Amino acid sequence: MRIALTYNLKLSDSEDEAEFDTQDTVNTLAAAIERLGHRLERFEVSGPASRTVARLEAYSPDLIFNIAEGRRGRFREAFYPALFDELGFAYTGSDAYALAVTLDKQLTKLVLSKHGIRTPGWQFVEKLNELKVEELRFPVIIKPNFEGSSKGITQDSVAETVEQAREKVAQALARYPAGILVEEFISGTDITVPYLGAVQNDHDGVLSPTEYDIDPAAIAGRKYAIYDYELKTKKDSAVKVRAPANIPPKVAEEMRNMSKKIFQVLDCRDLGRIDFRLSDAGVPYFLEINALPSLEPGAGIYAAAAMEGMHLDGVVGSVIQSAARRYKIKDGKRQGKPARKTGPLKVGFTYNVKRVKPVAADGTALEDSEAEYDSPTTLQAIREAIASWGHEVVDLEATAELPSVLASTPLDIVFNIAEGFKGRNRESQVPAMLELLDIPYTGSDPATLSIALDKALAKKIVRQAGIHTPNFQLMHTGKERLDKQFTTFPLIVKPVAEGSSKGVVSKSVCHNEAELREVVKEIVTKYQQPALIEEYIGGREFTVGLLGERRPRVLPPMEIVFLDREDKTPIYSFQHKLDWNDRIRYDAPAKIEPALLEKLRTAARGSFMALGCRDVARIDFRMDDKGRIYFIECNPLPGLTPGWSDLVLIAQGAGMDYRGLIGEIMAPAIRRYKEREARRAADESALMKLAMEKSAIEKATLAEEKAGAAAAAGSGSSSGSGEPPPRMEMKA
Repeated sequence: MRIALTYNLKLSDSEDEAEFDTQDTVNTLAAAIERLGHRLERFEVSGPASRTVARLEAYSPDLIFNIAEGRRGRFREAFYPALFDELGFAYTGSDAYALAVTLDKQLTKLVLSKHGIRTPGWQFVEKLNELKVEELRFPVIIKPNFEGSSKGITQDSVAETVEQAREKVAQALARYPAGILVEEFISGTDITVPYLGAVQNDHDGVLSPTEYDIDPAAIAGRKYAIYDYELKTKKDSAVKVRAPANIPPKVAEEMRNMSKKIFQVLDCRDLGRIDFRLSDAGVPYFLEINALPSLEPGAGIYAAAAMEGMHLDGVVGSVIQSAARRYKIKDGKRQGKPARKTGPLKVGFTYNVKRVKPVAADGTALEDSEAEYDSPTTLQAIREAIASWGHEVVDLEATAELPSVLASTPLDIVFNIAEGFKGRNRESQVPAMLELLDIPYTGSDPATLSIALDKALAKKIVRQAGIHTPNFQLMHTGKERLDKQFTTFPLIVKPVAEGSSKGVVSKSVCHNEAELREVVKEIVTKYQQPALIEEYIGGREFTVGLLGERRPRVLPPMEIVFLDREDKTPIYSFQHKLDWNDRIRYDAPAKIEPALLEKLRTAARGSFMALGCRDVARIDFRMDDKGRIYFIECNPLPGLTPGWSDLVLIAQGAGMDYRGLIGEIMAPAIRRYKEREARRAADESALMKLAMEKSAIEKATLAEEKAGAAAAAGSGSSSGSGEPPPRMEMKA
């Protein structure tokens, strides 16, 4: 199977990350999953959820092996399972409801009390004035209600008087304002009972009770025998797990029976762990349940499983087996789910390959006719990135033969970077063909690609959305009257429908009308299209990358820093894009204050949505000396050359590697593909139902006709008359 391992990586000893998993744990689990013969992809989920979703959609796993704890809030453990359910992915472990309930200690106790489960007396406190500790037996232990991994539990957590309890509750509420559990302290021993749903034993997967074997030196001088936060973290090397626990067989049996009932009542799936306190009198009390237990090396679940003849790989395989059985996954395919395809997709890769060298040996520009095309090296990098997500890549060069090739090649989706051949609609040519053939593809649709390539039209639309643009005018010959809106020079001239800074060179900035008309004539002649005359905005230049669909993710802006102090009218020219030199520097992310960052984010998102962009785009801005942000242009088909293209540099500045960038661009197209398949399956189901109904009606009608004919024939023979039977009326 294709398995995604989702986790939060522990990067510090901070209590906030106490429940996260170390790199050693992640490596151990990943190695076990791969040894079991599965293909694995690791997903550290601490970043934006949108990034996790995009990567999961790109990988399209058969099953998610989930150990992610979530970062914050009372429902943090439930967040990712809820997300997986919404996305339709199969995953290991309990669902969001069970995880939300079990993280809430007092709610868990309320539920279990209805089923006769023995627990210590307790009170849930959200405000200090709610405390009625006099109703409990002392001593009491104060613990956070919504935390695991013994967070907030120390030797000082035990209170022996009412005054101590009030003081300790006040201190605990200051640290954990979501709520505190005040619980009667049971003098005795901590016992845990693990659970593996796939284990077939007399207790339906409930394993033997285990206990903690603690080095006496580590607890010397301690007053209370509790497995607290210090033992679980700082002194973990002094703690070992003993299985089975050194308790009477009768008590062990009682604990397993109680655990079986608890796991069933709380609907715990695949794996889990219950913590008990065994009193000095030998009476077990339920303390809490962990439906997302630790799988770190040495955890109690491994020691208990060893008694069933299972070791680490067996435990991991058991969790996978249990989830696969629940989702009816066989050989990587979910039974009864024809609308959802998981596993490798056949991804068409449409492109134009660059064959003309743009520079001479001395570095001077030669030819920019293929400036927007991609080099073989870039194409290979994209191929490898797509394939690294487990998909099959089918090369589709955008030549004149592409329509017939597309029509005859079975594809699931297309990763499109094809620029087309000519005309202001050239970037929309391949997407239009794909839409005609109903093949999902990456990137914006034909309308957006056509509009964005026409800089003048794009500016009109963006300006209507309330975003500043420089004043502009189109000239078709260079002889037209210059608009009165241009009161001062310099002005900048560029082709109206080109990308990659084609036609933008040092002399594009014109300081008088004679220069301007000369440059316009050159552009019209060379590029066979109108020239765009634009007010020159002389401030800082930024470019912003966006990923996603309706609510795009705005990546941190990159600034193009002009280093030549002598150049009073710098521009990001074609020469700059060909060769990084000492006249330019890229700051990714840009070193800007929060207010300017928010301005750029707002303008970028507004431009993206106004133009109808989808999946990916890069938008260029300039800022004037008054701090106003001006939209310059939008590139919904940005370059993807590793380590060179602006979007790639922006992604790197945001902490995203090249493979991750390609995956995020691809993810929405995969989602659209799955939606299309779901619609097709629904249509097929409706047609099948209609056909069955039609067949049933036809059969019933035929049966009625036969019955009527038989009755008529019988009536005729019994009368003995020679008259034919009456004619039957046909039913509609």
